[in-house]
Amino acid sequence: MLTGTTHVYGDNIDTDRIIPGKYTKTLDMSQLAAHVLEDLDPEFRERVQPGDILVAGENFGAGSSREQAPIALKSVGISVVVARSFARIFYRNAINIGLPVVEVADHDFEVGHQAQVDLERGIVTNLTTGTTHDATRMPQVMIDILNAGGLVEYLKQHGTYQIKG
Repeated sequence: MLTGTTHVYGDNIDTDRIIPGKYTKTLDMSQLAAHVLEDLDPEFRERVQPGDILVAGENFGAGSSREQAPIALKSVGISVVVARSFARIFYRNAINIGLPVVEVADHDFEVGHQAQVDLERGIVTNLTTGTTHDATRMPQVMIDILNAGGLVEYLKQHGTYQIKG
């Protein structure tokens, strides 16, 4: 169960808005976190707290397939992204790096609401308004990947990942 304060954005937030392209040459998590959403919401970094929840509209994560976009969100402390829909490559990249993403066809979140996400049951609750929303349920293997911390850790735990050297 994930619970946090919401940061709400609209439709078609692309990966360049999540992390500007000029910062994609690094995998330094602190650098990615320092610049996440800076073009869309310059004050975001000052407001976000570990465990917070990002809520968006349609087509979140559109654009390039850069993995730095979900990594930047996870690095800044976002615990889950709730959106009406996701660009498929962003969705898969997020699962692969261990950032939960949940599709909710319609929601009533506003900035600063308290939200709760139950990944296992596919339920998102707006604790501020008391409304409950059905989310698109994830296959169990995706939940297992998230619980492991991402795809690489999941594969290591299941003995199917080997580093050759």
